Parts: sequence; structure tokens; C-alpha cells
Amino acid sequence: MGNSYAGQLKTTRFEEVLHNSIEASLRSNSLVPRPIFSQLYLEAERHLSALEGGSRVDHEEEEEEGEGGLDPNCPPNPYQMLPPPEGCCTTDGFCQAGKDLRLASISNEPIDVPAGFLLVGAKSPSLPDHLLVCAVDKRFLPDDSGHNALLGFSGNCVGCGKKGFCYFTEFSNHINLKLTTQPKKQKHLKYYLVRSAQGALTKGPLICWKGSEFRGRQTPAGSCSGSLFPPLDSSGPLAASSSEPTPGANPSVPMGAQQAGPASDHPSLTAAATGPAVFNGKDSPKHQQLVKSKLSATPRPSAPGILTNSGPPKKRHKGWSPESPSAADGSYSQGGGNRAKYESASMSYMPQVGLVGPASVTFPIVASGEPVSVPDNLLKICKAKPVIFKGHGNFPYLCGNLNDVVVSPLLYTCYQNAQSISRAYEQYGASTIQPISEETQLLLTVYYLVQLAADQVPMMEDLEQIFLRSWRESHLTEIRQYQQAPPQPFPPAPSAVAPVTSAQLPWLAGLAASSCNDSVHIIECTYSLAEGLSEMFRLLIEGKLAKTNYVVIICACRNAAIDSCIAVTGKYQARILSESLLTPAEYQKEVNYELVTGKVDSLGAFFSTLCPEGDIDILLDKFHQENQGHISSSLTASSVTKSASLDVGGAPTCTSYTLEPHHIRPFQLAVAQKLLSHVCSIADSSTQNLDLGSFEKVDFLICIPPSEVTYQQTLFHVWHSGVLLELGLEKEHMTKQRVEQYVLKLDAEAQTKFKSFLQNSFQNPHTLFVLIHDHAHWDLVSTVHNLYSQSDPSVGLVDRLLNCREVKEAPNIVTLHVTSFPYALQTQHTLISPYNEIHWPASYNNGADLYPENKKYFGLSEFIESTLSGHSLPLLRYDSSFEAMVTALGKRFPRLHSAVIRTFVLVQHYAAAMMAVSGLSQMKNYTSVETLEITQNLINSPKQCPCGHGLMVLLRVPCSPLAAVAYERLAHVRARLALEQHFEIILSNPSSGITVGKHFVKQLKMWKKIEDAEWRPQTYLELEGLPCILIFSGMDPHGESLPRSLRYCDLRLINSSCLVRTALEQELGLAAYFVSSQIPLEKGVCGEALESDTEKLSSTDSEDEELATEGSTSEKKSPVKRERPCSHDSTSSPLSSKASSKSAGSALCGEFSAQPGGPSQGEQARTSQPCSPSEEGRAPGDKQRLRASQGPAVVNRHSPGLAPQPDSGLRTSQKSVQVSVTSSSSQLSSSGSSSSSTVPAAGTLVLQASHCSMTKACQQPPVVFLPKLVYDMVTSTDSSGLPKAASLLPSHSVMWASSFRPLLSKTMTSTEQSLYYRQWTVPRPSHMDYGNRAEGRVDSFHPRRLLLSGPPQIGKTGAYLQFLSILSRMLIRLTEVDVYDEEEININLREESEWHYLQLSDPWPDLELFKTLPFDYIIHDPKYEDASLICSHHQAIKSEDRGTSRKPEDLYTRRQTARMRLSKYAAYNTYHHCEQCHQYMGFHPRYQLYESTLHAFAFSYSMLGEEIQLHFIIPKSKEHHFVFSQPGGQLESMRLPLVTDKSHEYIKSPTFTPTTGRHEHGLFNLYHAMDGASHLHVLVVKEYEMAIYKKYWPNHIMLVLPSIFNSAGVGAAHFLIKELSYHNLELERSRQEELGIKPQDIWPFIVISDDSCVMWNVVDIDCGGERSREFSWSERNVSLKYIMQHIEASPNITHYALIGMRKWSSKTGTGEVREPFSRCHVHDFIVLNVDLTQNVQYNQNRFLCDDVDFNLRVQSAGLLLCRFNRFSVMKKQIAVGGHRSFHITSKVSDNPMTIVPAQYICAPDSKHTFLAAPAQLLLEKFLQHHSHHFFPLSLKNHGHPVLLVDCYLNLGSQISVCYVSSRPHSLNISCSDFTFSGLLLYLCDSFVGASFLKKFHFLKGATLCVICQDRNSLRQTVVRLELEDEWQFRLRDEFQTANAKEDRPLFFLTGRHI
Repeated sequence: MGNSYAGQLKTTRFEEVLHNSIEASLRSNSLVPRPIFSQLYLEAERHLSALEGGSRVDHEEEEEEGEGGLDPNCPPNPYQMLPPPEGCCTTDGFCQAGKDLRLASISNEPIDVPAGFLLVGAKSPSLPDHLLVCAVDKRFLPDDSGHNALLGFSGNCVGCGKKGFCYFTEFSNHINLKLTTQPKKQKHLKYYLVRSAQGALTKGPLICWKGSEFRGRQTPAGSCSGSLFPPLDSSGPLAASSSEPTPGANPSVPMGAQQAGPASDHPSLTAAATGPAVFNGKDSPKHQQLVKSKLSATPRPSAPGILTNSGPPKKRHKGWSPESPSAADGSYSQGGGNRAKYESASMSYMPQVGLVGPASVTFPIVASGEPVSVPDNLLKICKAKPVIFKGHGNFPYLCGNLNDVVVSPLLYTCYQNAQSISRAYEQYGASTIQPISEETQLLLTVYYLVQLAADQVPMMEDLEQIFLRSWRESHLTEIRQYQQAPPQPFPPAPSAVAPVTSAQLPWLAGLAASSCNDSVHIIECTYSLAEGLSEMFRLLIEGKLAKTNYVVIICACRNAAIDSCIAVTGKYQARILSESLLTPAEYQKEVNYELVTGKVDSLGAFFSTLCPEGDIDILLDKFHQENQGHISSSLTASSVTKSASLDVGGAPTCTSYTLEPHHIRPFQLAVAQKLLSHVCSIADSSTQNLDLGSFEKVDFLICIPPSEVTYQQTLFHVWHSGVLLELGLEKEHMTKQRVEQYVLKLDAEAQTKFKSFLQNSFQNPHTLFVLIHDHAHWDLVSTVHNLYSQSDPSVGLVDRLLNCREVKEAPNIVTLHVTSFPYALQTQHTLISPYNEIHWPASYNNGADLYPENKKYFGLSEFIESTLSGHSLPLLRYDSSFEAMVTALGKRFPRLHSAVIRTFVLVQHYAAAMMAVSGLSQMKNYTSVETLEITQNLINSPKQCPCGHGLMVLLRVPCSPLAAVAYERLAHVRARLALEQHFEIILSNPSSGITVGKHFVKQLKMWKKIEDAEWRPQTYLELEGLPCILIFSGMDPHGESLPRSLRYCDLRLINSSCLVRTALEQELGLAAYFVSSQIPLEKGVCGEALESDTEKLSSTDSEDEELATEGSTSEKKSPVKRERPCSHDSTSSPLSSKASSKSAGSALCGEFSAQPGGPSQGEQARTSQPCSPSEEGRAPGDKQRLRASQGPAVVNRHSPGLAPQPDSGLRTSQKSVQVSVTSSSSQLSSSGSSSSSTVPAAGTLVLQASHCSMTKACQQPPVVFLPKLVYDMVTSTDSSGLPKAASLLPSHSVMWASSFRPLLSKTMTSTEQSLYYRQWTVPRPSHMDYGNRAEGRVDSFHPRRLLLSGPPQIGKTGAYLQFLSILSRMLIRLTEVDVYDEEEININLREESEWHYLQLSDPWPDLELFKTLPFDYIIHDPKYEDASLICSHHQAIKSEDRGTSRKPEDLYTRRQTARMRLSKYAAYNTYHHCEQCHQYMGFHPRYQLYESTLHAFAFSYSMLGEEIQLHFIIPKSKEHHFVFSQPGGQLESMRLPLVTDKSHEYIKSPTFTPTTGRHEHGLFNLYHAMDGASHLHVLVVKEYEMAIYKKYWPNHIMLVLPSIFNSAGVGAAHFLIKELSYHNLELERSRQEELGIKPQDIWPFIVISDDSCVMWNVVDIDCGGERSREFSWSERNVSLKYIMQHIEASPNITHYALIGMRKWSSKTGTGEVREPFSRCHVHDFIVLNVDLTQNVQYNQNRFLCDDVDFNLRVQSAGLLLCRFNRFSVMKKQIAVGGHRSFHITSKVSDNPMTIVPAQYICAPDSKHTFLAAPAQLLLEKFLQHHSHHFFPLSLKNHGHPVLLVDCYLNLGSQISVCYVSSRPHSLNISCSDFTFSGLLLYLCDSFVGASFLKKFHFLKGATLCVICQDRNSLRQTVVRLELEDEWQFRLRDEFQTANAKEDRPLFFLTGRHI
């Protein structure tokens, strides 16, 4: 490929790739070129570099960068030099022939130079101080203008004389340049050499390779005219204005940047890069394209004009090196402050914003050479301070006028962070994945800058994302490979794609910058950046960079490494960036300085001349004098007469001003309950960090920022919530001073109050103190790092107080942080566990309204939504004419801070608007439409309400001194215009209260009906309805709530530092509002009501006028960008805004020319113009809200429009730019105007338009005005659809942990966002959480710390106050329990025997006396109210004596309970934790969970016919209760004490508690009930529940039933407990017999206790006298230990078979306790003698009434049952588990029908639905509810009961039964008197014989029911018992339970007595 390529290579992709491939193969001697087709078609996976914007960069080095030019996984490919020939010289400075070529050596020697050749000096990288002399053909060198050099090379060696070198590569080898990069003549041939006067050869002028920058090249025909890289020299000075953004365009979105990066990677950097922040841009389509194209390898150009591959074909040796004049090196100045400001950004895919901390460490700068001098008059000439960002490598020192430049290390940090590989890939062996190269970084930076529009500001976060994407995409293959396969021992070979080299870099950068109209300028330097900086300063001074916004300086000669820096020279960008580098403190200081030194006077002077009369103040004075007499009567007449008439005659009052009672909203209640459940979960966890059971009451302290208004507001909330009364902290008549005890303002006095709080908490360990930290994102400064502690004691106070050791360690203090912006508390070092975060719930979930409310919250997302097309007028707006004015003045006054300029401009606009509204119409050209609209509505609103209610305008001025200036100026103008009675101007300062004029205080008192003469408004909420401008100062809002009458939120002055997420959302949160949701919220215009944390009052009038849709919402589509919309809001004003304005700029002309048929400006607009929602130029009135006309208006509910204006006076025309006739006419039906001449069509409603602005306030949120850059930031979205603002750095006090982080996603919930920030942010050293991880604890979360977050003004204060109330109620509730409180049943049926137990005061029963007592068969336990009555002798029981039957489902719900306070002797469930029982429960935090072992225990039981295998789970701590075999450790027996033991240290009887389904709620913690005494407690559980019980009760012994009993009832558990205990008794007897102990001395008793026994009581009797029946008694709570030891000490106790006690009831009468002992049924808590009852078994099949059945069996066996009537047990109502855990369902799973008891049995062999339930349960349930089907004669026939043999079954309360035992020698009642109405034989055994049954008499027609296990035994039983002799059977009288055959149904046979 020769040196002269005539013609062009076609720019097709194929030829280009082919060309690359050939060249690569020519150059390379080691790497195999990639196949062409793989380059063409297979590269998408490989690489998406910014370079490949779909098009190829056209230059000869492209193939080196190959398809992956930016592919950092390929190591830099060093230039491969041919090995020098054998034996030649390789010394630097000599040629290969050994001849010296150094200029210093041969300058005086004669040199032969052929004709046409010139001597030039070449630079060798290895000899920086020497030039090598060469002879080069001048045709291959450029001319003076940098042009016309031939491609290629021709030269001779002057040392050895060798001639004819045709390639510079070959020549460079010969002269030993020893290059590591591709040799280029432009790079190494630097100077012409000339002979001095003395004849010596010296260095001459620089060789001008394309000017001092790029060599010009011809572009291909037709692609564009002129040079692609216009030489800089030719672009002369440009008009200064040309580089300024045009007002209507896209003013920029500045953005803060961050010094991110893992702190661990670069400790010094982290500290040092705390300097400034910078950068970002808005979504221009161009910008998005770049991003997309840069990151995807699409084979077509997508960024037009940027990376075009035009130009001549690539040559191997073409290319030129930009040259720069040498310049002195320079020093580095840490200028511009040390903290980043966060401007706004809106690039389509970059969420992050940068952050910076205090720059406590200076940057490690390596400087070389002379310092660079900053010119003296730089700022004056440039109109802005250039901001220089240090990039790669060394940065020179700067000296001279350092005040006029700002130097920042942010970009350096950004580059460093991008070099650190994402931690996510380290586990995959990320060492093999190369970081992105420096060259690529710089090139991507240039591409990024080229994309930025003239009004955009660069943002570091955007760059980070670009780097991240580039790195990820270029390593897609490796990353996937690592994700799929285990790391390999050897890294894969790097792919054969060469990266960008430092030699190519300047050229590539120049190529990229060539298309941007010189907004990015590239300077290449030879030695160091110093020469480039000097060159830049020179060009700035000469005005040659007027159109340039960014200068990129590259020095790429130093050992393959590059030095670089980027200077921001655009006036707009430089101003925003330099100001963004100031900390808030420095910003305030700067503004103060400008105000104090009078620098602003020039600005004031400039404004005063902006007036048609010359001087505004002169005009004002003139106006004042002219109108002094009559203005008060004309302008203020209405309001004065109104107030007068109201005072005197009570004129009509305003119905819109209503006060709502304080109530809690459903959302607040839901959040309070969530808070409560989190507190409970802390208490329930096994960490024992909170023992709720030990607290009796709640106390609290609310800490708030030092804002007087917030303080008063919080006092108001606390007072009116009634929480102090509810918590019992105050009495009814509390004073304000008392309430102040509970709210702490974090100011200098806070410490004293806080100390007393701590002391209080220490002295009251049984009070739970809740420390509420409201507005918790404020002041997170660490006490340790607080540099301001001396100057400002309140800084760092939160850390000093809330994080002090006392608070952290106090077990009774719970800290609740409450904030709308929790991000700074969600870092890697946070103290708050993610499980302790409570987020405000979303109102809708899957489309369902979770908590219906009558109000809709209007927050940030709703405001943003209102800006989208399709909605009515947006609620978020910006003021373009204001922005244009600010920009223009910024150039005129470059030394003033823009905050000062913005404030002065805005105040001027307000002043002019006031003057215009007051009649000085010439002034309306000196304000903006927006400000005029605000002012008109402010001044006119009071006239439209009978009471004079008006609207509030919030003017946010963060800087207090500027706020004072604004206040003075506006107050002065108001006074001169005589408007003092019309509206108030209030200057608010966080530290001081509100000052309101007397006139307005009087009005407020009248509206609020306040009599108190001393009353003054103390919160903004109390300014409801007051027409006022509230100047809201202070760097941050502190949670102040604003009233509903807020209509305009003017945030045009918010500081650029607000651009971190917290600050931005905090400012916008001021406008958050609740709107009345009864109003149809169509078109997105929702109401306008800003709600405070508690309820704001809202109007109930729904007949206010409709929200008319005015003007266009589609601002995004509008070419004019809503330049000057006009106001319809104040229609009675004599001057609606005129459409021409000097400050609005020329953009308006287009707007008006688009209005061909508009009314003339002088036209009297009595009816409004139709305004279609699709209009482009939108009339922004106050979202068109029919601002009250003075007369009635006709309003169509369906066609909202503007009311007619009878008194509107002269108005200038409302402009309504109709974009198309169609669009306007099609909208007329829905939103056209209704005028007096056009009464709307059908369906209209004529009503009186509401006049008061308060009415609208309830339905319309305020309109918010933002600075343009913030507006762009908020309304643009990133690639996931998330608003840009959400992706900013979350807070000033944190930084990103890594630049390699994923984006936030739109679909993330609050919880997921929290986890994102917890992973990706770290606190700065100044943050109070910074040292948290250093404490050395693994778990760094504080256990008693919670975080409540929710949107601003949504009601968090109300929610946490409600939480305090329900927490208090719960603590009281925790100390209380619902116990059954039912009086005993069937008292009147008690056996009236003459026998009484006469000894009333006997502590124990007398055995002989007791034996004489008869057994009371009647059941008295109220839980058996529905059970069959047991008859014991013939008695006539009237049917009404029995209670009416209840439905089965009512049985549980209707049982009466009483709420009892838990005593210190109560049994507890798993939720109880206290210090004393930690060890008992096995949850001691210092130990592991108690270890336990599983032991099998088998015994045989003849009745079951098999061996029973049981398992014990025995914790190590309980093994002493058992005996194990030695060796082997087999469980042998459970130790039993002796009857003769008299110790009071332990309870002798082992306690067994059968339980199911109550692992959490069962009362198994008997520690307190036993009063700490040693006892043996065994839980009896089913096999499938073993694991869950073991988890909750790790220190309890478990007896696990065999799996066959998994579906059994309580009878099986009782049966096995008793059998096991008897078996154990025998084992113990034989074991202890060997020790010489008699068998009868072994203790034979066990306790079987229900799992719901909670407390035990004893009755104390006071007898009147000896043997007297008169006595008094009282009941008290005692421990179970007391009761058990009392019972166990009974004389002759072993003669009793069963001992029990009464069930407690509040209705217990003297009769029940008169007898100390009864012989009757015992239930719930029984002491069982397993020895005596050896032959009496529980029925293991039973589910219900098994205790009654067992009692009857024991009695019939002749054994004694004794009930201690003076003892009672309380049973807790537990809603889960127990017998209710058995649900009877169909076996057919898809049958949803409910099963009723009648379906529990069926005919055998029928097709009845089988049920999934045990047969025995179905039988018992059926008999309980439907036994009258079997025993019709028995129903309510209590004289003729049903005979039950050997088994008691409940046949329902309507049927009486008689129980007899068939066992020989059993005690039965005499049945000779009875004639039975039925006979029930249940599984009868061989003891029941035919002769036994013949003893009983039955009624004729009495029924028989025989129940057997199967049909066969049924028939055998009938035969064996000779039943057919007396009973008649029919085939159809056979039944079975509804079980499948495999479930072993029970079979019934019924018959009738003959």
C-alpha cells in the first residue's frame, strides 16, 4: 500500500474491516488477526465501546484498537520493534552505525544536506534533554499553516550518511529512538534546526503539524463542507453571547459529583478527593444516542457527525501529532473549597451523583518543571473562573492569580475508582479481567463532553456509569464464563484485539472533538501538562476559546503513561461547577462577604435603573404621594369593610374555613401497628434485648431540630393527640410547661434536659422509654470528627446525646428514628438492622386500595406525574425568563455568587409585579409571567372571600442574610404601594418564632374565634387562610408543616448544593399535600392541599368549581417551552399578563405568531378564551382554577371551563395558541369554556362558584416553581424509568462504596432501596456511624433501634404518637390475660345430702370422714355446659333446668372471659422473657442453645397387644432427673422421690402437659409459677410437632408420642402418660428396693396439667368461731409451688386416687367455698395416683370428655376423688391449637363444601363423601349434635336417661345419661328405680354379658345403639349379648362413620326395644 492513495475507499463496513485486517497483519509479527467475518458479525458479544458508536473512527491506528478498541481486558499491546542487526550500536543518541546524532555534540560540525531536505530535531523518549539531528525531505513536512505535508516519509541519517529511508519506522529504528508506541513523524519530529549567527546549529521553531493542534484533512465529497477539524487559529474571537444558552432551550442540569470508590482501595484518595463535585447533563436525544451507541456494537452510525468514517483511506504511516508551544510547568492549587455541591443531572442512564467530603488531605501531586502562571485578569476577560479537573498522571504547580481558577481532584478520583474492579467479580478470579485503560477512560471522557449540550453541566456519575458499562460490555464473555464455570487455574489467553495506545489517543480525541463545533478543544503537549495549561491560558486571554466549554489537555509522551487534565471554560458550566464546590458553610460565608463588603451594590444600582422612569424608588415614591389619600379607600375598601361588618353585624362568614377534629387516619394506625409489631419481634427474638413483660408503663422524649416552629408544632401535636393522658403521664389539666418536658429542641440547652431524661430512665427500670428522633436525617455529624464543637455546640449533638453509652446500654430505652429521607442512616455501617425498618405503606397494592381514606396524598411522584403529557397544567414548573435574566447577569457580574444574583432578580420581579398589580402597568414588562401570576393571585384572593381569606406564597431563600435582604426590599415596596393591609410578609428563621402584624393577628383570631388577648401564631399551620408571602430561610427545612392555604411554593432560589437526593426531596417535600379525594382527580390535576403530620383541616364543600383545564400540559412537546404563559387565575385583575416582555427573550415572537385569530390586546375579555389542553403555549394560570369572579358563575360539572367575569374590567388578552383547529375543537366538549353566551349542554349544573381560595386549597396541591436545572433533574428519568433525582447520591454525609454498582430500579420497594443503600454507600469520616464497624462486634446493629420512614408531610408524627398509645395499651395488656370466668353449672342439681364436710378450717381432708361423703356425679365444669347430664338417682329434672343448646361454633366464641392482671406467680408462654428465667428457658445469650439428647424408652402393654416405643428428648441440664445405664447411657427410668421426703426445695410430683398446636402460646414456662422451686416438667407432644416444640422450648423435657398417635386425641396422651408413669413407678421401686427402700415409699403421684393453666388461687377463710358455719373469706393469688406442696403434704395422701381443684370464677359464691373438700369430678389440673389407678385406664381413642369418662371409671372402681375447693386454677383463653386444631374436611380435595355434623355418619357401602378425620372424632361429634336421631325417646326426657355401659359419651345437653360399669366389684348407682329410654354399647368387652344387661329396664320403644370396630364384630356382639331377644333390628338401621375403609370406620347398629 503505497504512500499516495488517490481516490477514496468506499466507506462500507466490509471494506473497512478488510482494510483493518490487512493492516493489522502487515504490522503485527505476533498476533493472528481476527477473521474478517467474525469482526463483522460476531462482535456484539465482545464489545461495546464508546468508540464504536456504530461507526468506525477513521485513522490509521484503528486496527490496533481492533474491534475492542476500548476493550480493557486486552493488555496494552506494546509496539513490536524489529531486533537490531547483530553487532550494531544501540546507544541512545547514536545511530546504528555508532555515529553521534545529538544536537549538543554536533551543532558545530558541518552537515551535508541534500537539496529539498531540511534539518529537523527529533525527540527521543529515552533522552528528554536532547534533540537528535535528522535530514528530512521537506515535502513530507507541513507548511506554515500546518497543511500540505505529503503522507509518508523520506529522510537521511546525518551521522553515518545513510540515505533513502522511506519509512519513519525504519528510520526510527536506525537512529535508536527505542519507541514503545507506533513510530509517528508528527510525534517525534519536533523542531526545525537553524544555524545561529555564529554558525552553530540550534533549535528553531516548532514544526507546525496542523496549527498547534491537528493537521487538516480533506473530507470526502458531499459529507460536509470545509475541514472536519477547523484549525483553531481560523476561528477568531466569537461573540460572547454565542456560547450562552438561549432562554427557551435546555438550560443545564448541573450535578454534583462524587469522590466515590471503595475507601479501602485508596485510603489517601478517599480523604483527599474530598474536594469538589461536578457534573451532568440532560437528556438530549443526541446524548442518549451516544450512550446507546457507545455501549452497543450496532453496525450503523448513531451519533450523527461524531464518529463518521470519512476521509482518505488509512495509511500505515500517516497521522500527525498535535504540537503545543512549550510552556512553564505549574503548581497545583487546591482551590475552590473542599466539598462538592450537587448540581442536577439528567443523563438517560446515570443515577449517581458524586459526593465529596472535607478535603483534609492535599492530593499527592507529582509536579515537574516550572510552575504555570495564571494570568492576572483571567476572570475579567473570561467572565467565569475556569475549573480544572486533574485527570491522569502528574499535574503541574500553578502560581500567580490563583483566585481566578478552581482546581479539583474529582475527575482523578473518578478515574481511580473506575480502575478498581468490581468486588462482585473478585470471587470469579477477577485478576484476569483487566480494568479499563487510562487511554480508554480519557477517550470516553472526551466522547461524553462532546455529547453535552451548551446548557448542560458534566456529571462525574455519568462518567462512572459510562466506564462501568464499557468495562462490563468489553468483558461480557469473561464474566459469563466465570459465572458459569469454576475459576480456572490459568487465565484465558487475551483476545487478539489491541487497545487504544497513548500514541493514538490525541488523534482519536481530536477526531471525536471535531464534530462539536469547537465546544471541546484538545491540546496535546510534548513534555508535561504545564505547556498545555499555559497554552490554554493564552487562548483564554486572547478570546480564542469563546465558543469552547471544555479544554482537554493530553500529554502522552511519558513512558507510555499519559498525563491529562480537563478544564471547564464555558461560562455557564464553570460558574455552576465552581459554586458547587463550596460547602454550605463556605457558601454562606461567601454570600455574607459579598453583602457586607457592598459588592452587591452594583447589582442593586443596575436594577434600580430598570424602569421606564429611570429609578424604581423614584417611581415608587411618586406613586405613594399621588395615591396616598385615595388608595386606601379604593384598593383596601373591600377588606376593611368586610372586617368591620364582621365585627359589628356578623356578615356572611366563609363556609370554606372549617376546623376538623383531630383523628387518626387508617394509614397512621396501620403504621403504628407495624411499629408495635417490630417492637414485639425484638422482644420475641432469642437475643433477650427487650423484656416487654417487665415494663408497666411507657414514657417518651421527642428530639427535634432546633427550629422554633417545628418545636411549637410538635408541642401542638403532642397536646392534641391526648397521648400524655393515655400514657398516664399527665393529669387532665396539664399546662404547656408540662408538655414541654416531652419535646427536646436539639440546641445549646438540650444537654441538661437530656440528662434528666437519662436519669429518669435509670431510676425507673420498669418504665419503657421511647426516644423518638424526629427529622433524623438532620445533623449526622460525628462528635469525634466535629470540627465545629467549639463554635457551634449544636453540631454533632445528635451523636453526643442519642448515641451515648447510656442510651445504647439502657435496657429500657428504645430509640425510634423518624425521617422522610432515611438514606444517610442506611449505609454499610448503620446501627439500625434492616429488620427494624418500617416503611410507610403504599396506598395501592396490586390495584387494591389498602387503606381507604377520604384524602389523597400528593407527593413528589405525583408532582412529577403532573408534568407528563395528558395532564392538566403541571404542578412543577420553571420560569424561563427568570433563568434567562440570571444567565445574562451572571456574565455581567462574574464575581458575584449566583445565589446573590438569583435572589436580587427574583426580588426585583416580585417588586415589579406588585407595582404592576397596583396600577403601574408599565412595570409588568420587568417581571416574569410566573411571578406576575403569583402576585396577582396573592393580592386579589382576599377580595374574593367574604372573610378575606387568602393564599400563602412560600418564597424559599436558604441563605438567611439574603432572606433578610429580600424581606426588607419587599416590605419597602409593599409599604410604598400601600398594600400593608392586603397581605403580610413573614420572615421565618429556624431559630426564631413567627412575627405577624397586629392587623393580621386580629384577623386570624377572628377566624379561629380565639378570645385570648395574648395569642400569637406560633406555627405555620396557624397561618391558615392568611394572605402572605412566607420567606422561608435556613439551609434546610426542619420538618415545618405548611397550611392548606399554601398555593405557590417558589423554590427558584434553592441552592445548587441541594442536588443530593435528601436535600432535593427535602425542598420539594415542602409542597407535599393532602387533597380531598371526593373531587374527581381527572387529568392529573389533583387538589392543592398540603397536609401536615396530623390532619389538616379540609373543606367539606364539594360544590366548588371544577378544575378547569387551562393551557397546554405538553410542555415537553412545546417548541417554545412555555415561555410566557398568562394567568387566568385572578380574573378580576385589571391586568392579566401581557405577552411581550423584554426579559422573556425573543422566543416569544414565535409564540405569538402562532395565534392568528387571537383577540387584540386591548379587547375587553369579559369571557375567557377557550383553552384546549393540547395548546402548546400554555396559560399557566393557577392550574385554571376559576379564580373567583365577583358574580355567580355557570359551571358545567362535565365541561369545566372559565366562569364569566362580570366585573373583570379591562384585561389584556389571554393568549391561547391553538396548535390545530382539530385539537382545540375536539377538546371543547370536555374542557372548553362556558361563557355567559354559551350555556353548556345537557347535564350541566348551575351553582354558585365558591369564592374563597380556601375551598380550592382542599382540592389542589400548590404549584411549585423550580430552578431550570433542578426541574430538568426532577422530571427526567434514567434508563429504568426512575426519576433522575432518585439516583443521586443519597446524602452529603455518605459516599458511594464503589463506582461499580448497579442502578437503582424503578420497581424497587422501600425495603429494597434500603438494602441497596446498605450495600453501596459508606459514611464519610464525619458521619456519626463512621466508626461503627470498628467496634469489633460482628453484629454491629443496635438491637433497640428502629427507623420509620415515610414521605414528607404524610402524617408520621400522628403515627408515632399513636404507636406510643397502643404500645402503652399493649404493655398493660401484656400484664393482663383473658381467663375463663364462668360460674359452675348445674349447682341447683347438686346432691342435697345431709353429709357435709364439717371441719371448715381443715387444711387437709380427713380420710375417714371423706370416705363417707357421696360422689357427686353431676358435672359442674362450665366447659361441659353442652354435655349430657349424668343421673345418679331417680329424679325429676325439669327440662328448663338445662341450658339451651348452643351452636358448636359458638362454644368457643361465647364463653365468658375476664381480663386479669398477671401476678408474679403466673405461667407464661414463649413470648415472656425476663432476667430470672433466661436460664430456665435455655436462651441465655452467653451460651449456645442447650444441647439435648434423644432417648428411646419402650414398655409393653397387654391391652394394646404390642410394645410401646416412646422417645424422650432430655436437655443436658435436666439429665439429673433420670437414671441411665452404666456404661451405654441407656435411659432406664425417671427418678421419683420418697413419700417420706419433707423437703420444701422441690415439687415431688412430675408434671406432664399434653399439648398440640401451641408451641408459641402454651403456658409451659412454670418458673415463676413454681416460685423458682425445682420441679420436673415434661411436655407431651406428637411426633410431627417435636421439632417446632424443641425449637421454642429447648430446655424442656419432651415426651414424644409414637407416630401412630399423630392424629389421636387427648385421650391417647393421657393414656400413655398414665401407663408410662406406672411402668416407671415399677422400675423405680425395683431400682430403689436394691437400696433398701420399701416399694410403698416411692412417690406414686404425677400431675397432668392443661397447657392453658395460667394462675392459681387460694381462698382464705376467717371463721367466726369454733365449729361455727359462719365465716368470711377472701381469695388471693399464690404460686403453684405453694399449692403443690400443700397437697403433697396431705396426711394419707396415697389413699386418694385423684386430687383436683376448682376452676376459678369471679362469680364464686360462699356456697362453693364453704365445703373445703368435695368428692366430685376433677378437670384441667389433676394430681393422679398411678399406683391406685393401675387398673383404671384412660380411653386412648377419646377426643372429648375423656376426663369425665376417666373420673367415672375411677369412682366406679371404688377409688377416692378429692377436690380442694379452697384452691382454684385460672385457665387462659388461647385461640389456637388444642382440640380446635382438628379440622374435619372432605377427603376429596376439590370439594370446598363445609361439612356439617349430620354428614359425619353414613350408610355402609353408600357413595357418601368420605371425610379426612379419625373415626372416633366423627362418632363423638355426631353424638354430641345428633344423638336424638338414635334416641328419640330420650330427648328432654331426663326421668328416663340413656344407659351408658363402661363409657361416658356426650349425647348433647338435651339427653340425660346414666353410667354403669360392667366390671366385677365396681360401685354403681342403684338402677332399680330407673326405666331407661335407650342403651348405648360402645366397644363393649367380655365383661358385658347378656345377664348383665337383663338387670336393666327399658321403656317400650326405647332405642339401642351398638358401636363396634367392624361389621363382623357388630354381628358377633348382637349374638353374644342375645340382643335380638328384646330388641328389634332392621337392615337399614346399620350405619358407619364417614371414613374410607383404610381409615377403619366405626360401625353402628340401632334397634328398638320390643
